[in-house]
Amino acid sequence: MTKPTSIAPDVIRSFIERIERQEEEKKALSEDIKDIFAEAKSSGFDVKVLREIIKMRKMEEHERQEKEALIDLYAHALGMSRG
Repeated sequence: MTKPTSIAPDVIRSFIERIERQEEEKKALSEDIKDIFAEAKSSGFDVKVLREIIKMRKMEEHERQEKEALIDLYAHALGMSRG
């Protein structure tokens, strides 16, 4: 990698400040999500199950079906009935 001969401080500062703002927004969003999970838990919902459903909703249908089939297969192999 070659060493730059000159550095534009304004450009670097702009990148850094933009990244810092995004990091602040990301932290705020993360805290908001945490609050929503706490609210759901206080309403009697199982947060682990909610997280799993969120993960599953991000999957394509065929991926979800494959995962569920594998879970059924492994559970059956262990003598566990999944209804």
